[in-house]
Parts: sequence; C-alpha cells; structure tokens
Amino acid sequence: MPPTAHETAETAVTAPAAAEVTGAVAPPVEAPVMAEGEEVSQAVVVPDAVPPAPAAVPDGDTPFVPGPRMQEPPVGEAVPDALPAVTPPPAQEPPADESAPEAVSPTAAAGLAVPENAAPPISEDGPADDAVPSDDVDQTGQAPASEPAADRGPAAPGYDEAEREAVHRLMRERRDIRNGFRPDPIPHEVLLRVLEAAHTAPSVGHSQPWDFVVIRSAETRRNMHDLAQRQREAYAKSLPKARAKQFKELKVEAILDTPVNIVVTADPTRGGRHTLGRHTQPQMAPYSSALAVENLWLAARAEGLGVGWVSFFDEREMVRTLDLPEHLEVVAYLCIGYVDEFPAEPELMQAGWSKRRPLSWVVHEESYGRRALPGAEPHDLLAETLQKIRPLDAKALGEAWERQKRMTKPAGALGMLEIISAQLCGLSRQCPPPVPEPAAVAVFAGDHGVHAQGVTPWPQEVTAQMVANFLGGGAVCNAFANQVGAEVCVVDVGVAAELPAAPGLLPRKVRPGTADMTQGPALTHEEVLRALEVGIETARDLVAAGNKALVTGEMGIANTTASAALIAACTGADPAEVTGRGTGIDDETHSRKVDVVRRALQLHQPDPADPIGMLAAVGGLEHAALTGMILGGASLRTPVILDGVSAGAAALVARQIAPEALAACVAGHRSAEPGHVVALTKLGLRPLIDLDLRLGEGTGALLALPMVQSAARAMHEVATFDSAGVTEKN
Repeated sequence: MPPTAHETAETAVTAPAAAEVTGAVAPPVEAPVMAEGEEVSQAVVVPDAVPPAPAAVPDGDTPFVPGPRMQEPPVGEAVPDALPAVTPPPAQEPPADESAPEAVSPTAAAGLAVPENAAPPISEDGPADDAVPSDDVDQTGQAPASEPAADRGPAAPGYDEAEREAVHRLMRERRDIRNGFRPDPIPHEVLLRVLEAAHTAPSVGHSQPWDFVVIRSAETRRNMHDLAQRQREAYAKSLPKARAKQFKELKVEAILDTPVNIVVTADPTRGGRHTLGRHTQPQMAPYSSALAVENLWLAARAEGLGVGWVSFFDEREMVRTLDLPEHLEVVAYLCIGYVDEFPAEPELMQAGWSKRRPLSWVVHEESYGRRALPGAEPHDLLAETLQKIRPLDAKALGEAWERQKRMTKPAGALGMLEIISAQLCGLSRQCPPPVPEPAAVAVFAGDHGVHAQGVTPWPQEVTAQMVANFLGGGAVCNAFANQVGAEVCVVDVGVAAELPAAPGLLPRKVRPGTADMTQGPALTHEEVLRALEVGIETARDLVAAGNKALVTGEMGIANTTASAALIAACTGADPAEVTGRGTGIDDETHSRKVDVVRRALQLHQPDPADPIGMLAAVGGLEHAALTGMILGGASLRTPVILDGVSAGAAALVARQIAPEALAACVAGHRSAEPGHVVALTKLGLRPLIDLDLRLGEGTGALLALPMVQSAARAMHEVATFDSAGVTEKN
C-alpha cells in the first residue's frame, strides 16, 4: 500500500527502509540538539547490536514509525512515556522551500467524518476563546425563560466581581493537606466560625443529619492514628508492587500533627420517617453531611487553616473506638490546623500519584456521553483525541542522542534499548524521560458472532469464565502483572454474558458480542465509535489515576479470526498467510477458519481507507477498544506497549486513523500467530522479545515492560564520562 500523505509529509521518527532492516546501522556520529518544535525527518539507523528482523517488508512499503506534527501540549495535558523505532534528528535543516504540512484535523486526514458542529478542542482551563454559544442559549449560557424577564422583575443579585473572585479563589486554593501542619492552637472563636459555616450547609428535606465530634485529646488521636495505620498497611498489601512502592512514600494522614480532629457523622434517622427526599433515596443523609464537610473545608481555608481528610479507617471500628452511637455513619475524619503554606497543587498530584482530569472530560449535556461545556457545541471524543496526537519532540530526541554518546558505555552497546530511551524522551518531551512506572494492563473482553462458524473448539462461555479468572487473580496475565508490579484492569466491552459487579471490572458493554461477519457486518458504525470511546476513556482513566505506561490486553473466544480478517484487510495479505491456529486448533478447523476469513473479506470488501467501516465489517469490540486505547495513550503522550496479534491488528487500524499514534507504541513481543509478523512488518515496529507466545491477555507485553522501564532508568542512573571521571576513547 503506498504511503499516506501523513507518512510522506509529517514523519518525525522513521524506521529503516526495507533494505536497512537487516543491515548494521547506528545513530549519526554528530546528532545536533534541535530546537523544540522542530520536525524530525531523517530515518534512524538501528545499531549493529540489534538482531535483524526476520520478516521482509512487502514491495512498496517502508517500515513506518509516525511523525505527528510538533506542537506544545495544551495546559494540563498529561505527559507520560513510550517507544517505536526512533530516529535521531537530521544533521541539517530541511530545504527552505519545504514548508510545514497544513495543520488539518487528523480526523479529516484519516477520512473520518467529523460533525460540522464539533467544537474546537477544549483544554482543562475551559473552552477555546472562539467558542460560540449555540442559537438556543443566550450569552449567559441560560436557555430562554418560559416567560419574558420583564414580567418578573430583576433576578436576585449575585456577588460583585471582587467578592465573586474571592469565592472562586477560596475554592481553587483549598487543598487536602497532609504535610506542613503546625502545632499552633486554634482559637475557640475561629473554630466556632468554621463549625457555624458547616452547620449552614443545605440538606435534603432540611434534615440537617450531621454531627461534629471535636477531638483534641492526645490519647484519642493516638488511638485513631493506630487504627489508620493498620488500615494503611492492609491497603498497601492490596496494591501492585509498583503502586505499593509509590504509596509507601506518601504521607496520608496528619492525625497526630494537628491540634484538632473533627469527625463528621450522618444520622440516617434524623427528621423522622417522613423526611422529604429520604423515602426514595435513603442515602441522602450522608450526601447531605458531605455538604457540611464542604462548607467546613471552605471556611477553614478562609481562616488560613489546612484540612486533611483521612480515609484509612474501618468505619464500624472507628464508631466503637470513639464510642459513637451505633446507628451513626461516619462521613469524614478531618485533621485541622495551621500550615506553613498551602501547596500550589494537590499533594497527590505533586507526588505523581494521580493527575487532574480536565473539565471537558466530565461535563455532559442532556445525555451521558454528549460532551459540551456551557456555551460551546458538543465535541466529538474521537476528534478531540486525534487533535491532541502530536509527534515526538525533536529537541528532546536530540538531547537523548547526545546523552547516549556521553554515557559510560560504548556507543550503541545497549542496542534497541537506546532507541527505546530516545523515543521515551521524544514522547515525554523530557531528557531523561519519566520511568514508565506504575503501569496498568487493560484487558478488553468481548465475544464474536463468527464463533458460530466453528473456528474454535472452545465454547463461547469461556470468555466470561476467563473474565472471572482475571478478576480472581488466577490467570497468566495476573501472574505476570504481579511479577512486574502492574495493575490488571478488566473491561467488559462486549461479553455475551451478563457479568456481576466485581472489583477491577469496568462495565462498558457496547453490545453482547458481535454479529457473524460471514452473514453481515459484525458491528454498526455507531457501535464501533462507542467501542473506540471505551478505549479512549480507559486510557484517560488509567493515566489520570497515575499510570505512566499502558499495556494492551484482550480476551475473546474466536478473536484471532477477527484479527486475521483485519490484518488481511489492512495489508492486502492472503487470508492463508495471516490466519493462525489461535488456541491450538487442528488442521481441519484451521482450514475452516481460513475459509471463514476469506468469505468475510469477499462479502464486505473492507477498505483500509475507511478504518471505521473496516472495524464494523470484520472487527471485534475488543479490537475497536484496543484501537481507542492506542489513540488515547498517544494523545496523552503515554507509551502503549502492544501485546500480540489482536493488538497488532488494532495498531494497524489506529495507524489508518492517525499515523502519528504509532509514535507512542512499543511492540512488546512477536506472537507465534503468523498474522502478527505481517502486522509488525507493515507497522515497522521491532518486537522486544520472541518466545513463540500466543496466549494474549497482555502476557507478552507484560514480559517486555521491564525492558522499557530499564531503557528509561539507564538514562537517569548511568553516569556520563565527565561526571564519572572516565576517559573517553580517542
């Protein structure tokens, strides 16, 4: 397939040409550091130490590593790490007559339909400056009143500008404080004002279900500290190793550091049985008490007091220790005191535990999923994601190659790890790059209607049974994730059975399995878009939760049949070349499977230029979600470590949608499935390991994860010749 316009005009990091894949190549002797924002156009040469890739590149195709347009990320954009075959910066400026490519929407470039009313990208700080209110909303963002305002007189006044700014400043600067408390006593009149503010909170049915237990006793605070410590230790044991290590460095409570602790409770019986609102929603008592906590927190900040919320408690144990009435519910245990300073950002953000979610992620208009900020038109999640996919940063790439030359090792001695580390620098716009830890593997689960064609001897119920196995910690994926300290997240995007709620399960079912691709389209266009959004939102959630690497996983009986169909459609390869034995099928079943793939392709004639249509025709729900996860990770500049054949198929589709997304991808391993070799060759990605694995679940990618992390650690921890006092070669 000829290269696309993106490939020819916007390549920032390019894999070697077909003839160079097996040759001995190395970064240029002189790799000048480039200015940030400068594009990279010269291909990287792979060092001698790297073994050749066994698969040949089809005629007319060059192994591709994307080069999205260089641009600074929006304010508040999450910035993690990644890797494909990275190229050092060019030794010279491009010719003066070569202008930068026109800044068109990646969606349009990929041939995707973008709604005409799609809003410009929205940053964490709010809508774009040129956002225009819709016709049915006035300039204040309010819908027209049912009767003329003149008939009702003026509305009640708000605060003047200075007062309004003071209120908003109060909310912006409020923090959950754990460090820097002072022992200074809190005057009674100050504490009284804070409690009065809490007591003025609104409550459902005016039930006022809260009580405030003020604790100053050192003995009581010591007892509560001991309770919290036991729960902290229990929580730490439940975490993956990488998260547990990070958690142990956090201070999570200040019970002994503050002069006053306040317990806020909710009494679900207060107000009697006929309290307004409680009949239909009994949980309104603790919800109302949470508003009292809100008022208390704001009033404390206005007084210069810090507040820390302690959540490491067994509630009933706390009730007994404090000798509270058994019917009370504990809403909050708060530590209050004066502080040395209020941090500019939440302490958990500063510690790298999590990131702030932009407002545009969480505001929906009229119906869930219809995203729009007040005054702006609804924006398309896929289009918004594609607009944020950018190239590897040329300046950081140049710094990476320069640092590699100065590290205490022979040039090229770390082989592919040097290429990976440079890619991580370009992705994160930092040198050295962040270490991609902690990491999470997202296992997308879905069933396939093509199972009815007898392509596997395994019954379809195994998909749901394996999901239960993942959640119970008994799968190979769990064992490997435990070894490398990664979190396992299971996403039900299309399991045919109804799955009970369970910790670690994300219920995101688009539909209960696909239709049979040999009888008609596997999915509708709308279902594909919804599954893509599941993948994008999973990437967003995991990165916002503090993960710095994403690992692809999947589970679905018969999904290698859909993978083979997608790979054949994207590469033009014959179905016999890309269809493997999956779970170990016999010759007769394999022959039937090849015929099924061939018939599906003949029926639909999927066009690679229409990636959404291609997924709808022969794809699976997990393939669409994996594609969305790749796009989402790339938009957040987070490395995505690809697993086997299903991830390879998804990466091919992602490449058709946004070629630049491959800059975030690392091929974790080469699967024993023949289609995976064809996919990796087309993608131009070099796998890190080759162990004849064909399990899926993210297992191969998890085994490769420590290699990616090692590449980043080397950039941080290996001394340079000058810093170590080591003489360089002549």
